[in-house]
Amino acid sequence: MEEGEKRKLNKEGIQKLWGIFKFILPYRWTFIFGLVALGLSSGTILSFPYLAGQMLDVAQGKSNFIFTSVGQVGAILIAVLAIQSVFSFIRVYTFTQVSERSLADLRHAVYSKIIWLPMSFFDSRRVGELTSRLTSDVGTLQDVFTFTLAELLRQVLILGIGIPLIFFLTPKLAVFMLLTFPVLVVAALLFGKFIRKMSKKTQDQLAQSNVIVEETFQSVGVVKAFTNELFEISRYKKSLHEVVSTAIRTAKYRGLFISFTILAFFGGIVAVGWYGAYLLQTDVISVGELFSFIFYTSFIGASIAGLGDIYSQMQRSIGASERILEILDSADERPMPNERVKLAGHLRFDRVSFEYPSRSDFPVLRNISLDIRPGEKIALVGASGAGKSTITSLVMRLYNVQKGTLYADNKPVGDYNLSAYRNNIGIVPQEVMLFGGTIFENIAYGKPGATQAEVVEAAQQANAWEFINSFPDKLQTVVGDRGIKLSGGQRQRVAIARAILKNPSILILDEATSSLDAESEQLVQQALEKLMENRTSIVIAHRLSTIRKVDRIVVIKDGEIVESGSHRQLVENERGIYKTLLQLQFQPT
Repeated sequence: MEEGEKRKLNKEGIQKLWGIFKFILPYRWTFIFGLVALGLSSGTILSFPYLAGQMLDVAQGKSNFIFTSVGQVGAILIAVLAIQSVFSFIRVYTFTQVSERSLADLRHAVYSKIIWLPMSFFDSRRVGELTSRLTSDVGTLQDVFTFTLAELLRQVLILGIGIPLIFFLTPKLAVFMLLTFPVLVVAALLFGKFIRKMSKKTQDQLAQSNVIVEETFQSVGVVKAFTNELFEISRYKKSLHEVVSTAIRTAKYRGLFISFTILAFFGGIVAVGWYGAYLLQTDVISVGELFSFIFYTSFIGASIAGLGDIYSQMQRSIGASERILEILDSADERPMPNERVKLAGHLRFDRVSFEYPSRSDFPVLRNISLDIRPGEKIALVGASGAGKSTITSLVMRLYNVQKGTLYADNKPVGDYNLSAYRNNIGIVPQEVMLFGGTIFENIAYGKPGATQAEVVEAAQQANAWEFINSFPDKLQTVVGDRGIKLSGGQRQRVAIARAILKNPSILILDEATSSLDAESEQLVQQALEKLMENRTSIVIAHRLSTIRKVDRIVVIKDGEIVESGSHRQLVENERGIYKTLLQLQFQPT
């Protein structure tokens, strides 16, 4: 679904908008106060053309029992403007309060919902798309809450009050205007719609050129490795040429549109002015009435023209509401109030089969049965895609078991409070993703609210304190985006310290030393051995030299367990898969 996509402004669309407008309800009294101020502001400003006309009539000697002097009318005009400015301030201030607070609530609700959504939701969506929900879509709604809604109500009030007024004050001129202006306004709206489509095409092409820039900058290493700088420059130049061509063509039509608008608008004013002058000449109306009519006509014409943009904005806001409500209405993993659960670490897979929701035609696990005793250290071995990481994903309940049952301490994992269950699991992944803050913040992420002494102790147990202490800022050292300022081994040890601080009952190590040099691997391996003490540990490893000390090795092939035993037991099987993998890794090249 494209950004800024419009939806029909019908009953269904209004219901979608109401699904977002309900975030205003906590601030409804402030909003109602703002609406009252808006109504009074619009009402007082509509008295301005009438009073200005009366001033001209009084100046020509046509006074009445209400208005007797120019000074009196001028004083009333100034008072009206002062009152209107007060109401305008109240309207802007209250609407801003309501919009900013309700949109903050909306952003919080959307972010909270996304955070609690299951992994299957993230598998089918890009991060950029989800980020766009919090930026572009909420930004569109912000325009509606802050500006569009107020303008819609203002224009409706001006039309609802202004049109009856001109029919009451100058009926002949009003009828003449209605015979000419609507045709001009409708023509301008249709022409304007065509221009907006052309402008959107320009923006879409510009977005495509920006994609080229983003891709080449993100993959600049690949570009340089294949010496494709000239190719990328040519591709970008071609994209820019298309943007320029469309923009120039759009400018041509926009120029015609502006010329037409000026001709039509001022032509209409001239026509009405001519007829008004004729009525003035025949003493049907006064100079003040003609002046007031022209003023009111300008207000009404601007309101009708403004309704086109407001309608378009409301259509876009319905599209934005639909995308946001799609997220807010999704089933999430938000648990009931948290309860404390301390697992012993006994895991049992009972004839578990699984396929990913995004690949339902491809079974990843087939009838897996595996009993992991509390404190036991097992290693999962097998080719890439065999199902090793899927087993750990099921243990972490990132996905739900589809067939069979997974037990934790002899109780189905689905019966546990999700957050309480996951608090018993720690993970040290292959690709450690650190947050861009300090080392302290990244280690303390394993136990929010941890003291500095606890963080230091965890860092020492993870063999990380030595390199942390060598930095000038020590624990307050900023690691940079994704931990880029630290080496691979340092990031791994920070992740291990984080897991130590969490003190989990079940530990998952996913290729934790696969990308390290020999010295870093030794330090990390020592830290991992300390971490695995007295904990149920599941180790995924391709480098078989790192798993000889585990209690049991489980060999996975095509989603099935084909071998299980200690290192010594498996190497004695000359035709076994583990023995073959071991020989392939250690045979001389």
